Amino acid sequence: MFGLPLRRRTILLSGLLALIVAYCSITLITSRWLAPERFDLTQDRLYTLAPGTRQIVDNVDRPLWLTLYFSQHATKDLPTLRSYEQRVAEMLQEIVARSHGRIRLQIADPVPYSDDEASAEGNGLTPLNGGSNGERIFFGLVGTTRPPTSEAAQDTLADFPQQAREKRFDRTLAIPFFDPNRETFLEYDVAKLLYQLSEPEKPRIGVITELPVMGAPAQGAQPWSVMHQLQQLFDVEMIDTDKLKHIDKNIQVLLLIHPKNLSTDVQYALDQYVLGGGHLVVFVDPFSESDPAPLIDDTTSATNNHSSNLPRLFADWGVSFNPDQVVLDRARALQIELAGANLAHPAMLGLSASELNRDDVITASLQRVNVSTTGHFDLLPDANTRLIPLMQSSSDAEVVPTQRVIEASTNPSSLLDGYQPQGQNYVIAARLRGTFASAFPEFAKRPGHLSTSAPNAEVILVADTDLLTDRLWVETQSFLGQPLLSAFANNGDFINNMVDNLSGSSALLSIRGRSTSQRPFTRVQGLRRVADRKFLQKEKELESELADTKRRLEELQPSKGTRDTSTSAEQKQEIEQFLQRQLAISKELRDVQHQLNAEIDALGTRLKVINIVMLPALITLVGLMYGWKRTRRNRRQRSG
Repeated sequence: MFGLPLRRRTILLSGLLALIVAYCSITLITSRWLAPERFDLTQDRLYTLAPGTRQIVDNVDRPLWLTLYFSQHATKDLPTLRSYEQRVAEMLQEIVARSHGRIRLQIADPVPYSDDEASAEGNGLTPLNGGSNGERIFFGLVGTTRPPTSEAAQDTLADFPQQAREKRFDRTLAIPFFDPNRETFLEYDVAKLLYQLSEPEKPRIGVITELPVMGAPAQGAQPWSVMHQLQQLFDVEMIDTDKLKHIDKNIQVLLLIHPKNLSTDVQYALDQYVLGGGHLVVFVDPFSESDPAPLIDDTTSATNNHSSNLPRLFADWGVSFNPDQVVLDRARALQIELAGANLAHPAMLGLSASELNRDDVITASLQRVNVSTTGHFDLLPDANTRLIPLMQSSSDAEVVPTQRVIEASTNPSSLLDGYQPQGQNYVIAARLRGTFASAFPEFAKRPGHLSTSAPNAEVILVADTDLLTDRLWVETQSFLGQPLLSAFANNGDFINNMVDNLSGSSALLSIRGRSTSQRPFTRVQGLRRVADRKFLQKEKELESELADTKRRLEELQPSKGTRDTSTSAEQKQEIEQFLQRQLAISKELRDVQHQLNAEIDALGTRLKVINIVMLPALITLVGLMYGWKRTRRNRRQRSG
C-alpha cells in the first residue's frame, strides 16, 4: 500500500475507513432493533420454547419484571449448580426476547449483607447452606408487576397502551429455589409464574361435598388445613347441590369430594361441565372415616353408608371403581398406636416417592402421601380413555372386602391373616384422558346440550377422601400461644399442586416435562458397561476358585488328635497356589480397568483432534479451494 500513488492510497484508506464505520453501524443496528437468527440444534430442542409458553408470553399485556438471584461467589465450587444457572438464564433470556420488551430481566448476586440479599429473603426465596466459606446459596426467581423506580422501568411502562397501564395491579410471586432435580419442569414453573403474574384475580375454585371440610364454626371446629391452604391461593366457593342444575364456566376447577346419592340434575351438570372443558377432580372412597353420618352396621350387605361412588359417569368414562374393595399394602403400612401398642396398619398406607409418578408435575417433587382405606381404579375392557397413574400401591398389595376392614378396626393386625399379595400396582389416583361422550343422551334436546368433549379432555380421580384430613399429614403445635401447623407428609402439597395445575390456562396445561440439559456420554457409558461385565465375570471366577479352595482345604484338614506334616505341607502348597492365582486375577482386573481408561482417553483424544484440528483444517481447506478457484476464474477472465 505504501508503494501506491498518494491519490490511490487515499482512496483505499477512505474506503477501508468507510467499511469499518459501516460494519460498526450495521452491527449496532441489528443488535439493537433486529432479532438475531437463532438455531436450536440440540437433540430435544431444549432451547426452543414450547407452544404453550410462547402463547403465554404473547398474551402478556402488562409490563413484568423478573429478577434472577444467583449466588456467584458461594457456588464457585459447585459446577453442577453453576451449569444449571446458565441453563435457567438462557431460557429466561429466550422468553425476554420473545416478549419484545414486555418482560424485563435482571440478574442479581445476593452477596452477604447486601441489599440484594435482603430483597431475595423479603421476596420469599429459600437459601441453602453449604456454599463457599459457609455462605448461603440463593438461586431463585422473583417476578413482579410493580415497576422499579428507575427511569428505564418508567420508559418501559410508557411503551404500553393507556388501557394496560390503568388496569395494572401490584403482584409479586417467586420460585423459591431452582432445584436441578426438577429441571424437566423448569419451563412449566417459569411459564406458570408468568401466567399468574398476568392474571388480575385469584382462580375460582368450586367445592361440592358432604364432608365437614370447612369445619363447624358454631362448634368452634376449624376448616381442614388443606382447605385453609386452598383459600390462601384461590377463591374457594362451596356449592350447594340442592338446586344445582348448572355449573358456572368461570369455576376453573371443581372438587367433587365424597359424592353420595347425587341427583340426576347434579350428575348431568357435572357431565356438561366436563364436556365443556371444565376441570373436575373426583374424590371417592370405599370407606370414608371422616364421614359424619352414623355408621350403619349391616353385615347382610357388602356396602356401607360411608362409601361414595359416581357409577353412571364412571361407566361412561370407561372407569372401573368398586366401593366394596379396599387396598391393603403391608410394604407401605403405617405404624399406629392402638390400645397402648404400636402396630402396622395395612389399610393405612404411606406412599413413598417410588409409588408417585415422577414424570407428572403434580407428584414429581413429592416425597410422601398418606392414605387410609383407599380404593383403586382401573379401565373397563371397552374404554376409549387412558388412565395415567399419579399414585399407586406397591406390588406387595392385595384387595380385600371393605366390610372386612371395617370389622378389623379394633384389631388391624388381623388383616394380615392369610395375606396374599397379588403382584399388582393398584392405581389410587390418576389422570383420566380422552374424548368423553355425554352419559345423558336422553337430554340431547335440551338447549345447549353437549354430546362430546374436545379431544384429550381430562378428569383427575382420587380413590380416597381421608388423605384430605389433618390426621394423615399435619399436626398442630403451639408456638407463643399461637397454633403452628407442622406437616409430616405431602398431602397438602398434592392437593395444591393438583388445583394449581388445573387452574392454569390450556396453554399452561399443554407444557409437559422436557429433557434435561445434562447430556450423557453414551459411548463412554457403553465402554463402562462392557468393563463392568468383565469385572463381574472375573469376580465370579475369583469367588468360585475361593470356594473350591476352601472346600479343598477342608478335605485336607487332618483328623482330630493327629499330626500329619505331609498334609500340612500339602495345605501350604494349596494355599500358596490360591494366593498366586488371586494375585493373577487381581492383575487381570487392573488390566481391564487400565484398558477401559485407555479406551476412554483414546476416545477423548479423537474428539479433541476432530474439534481442534480436523474441523478447522477442513474449513481452511474449503476456503483455500474456494480462493484458488476464484483466483483461477479471475485469471481466465483477464486473459480472455
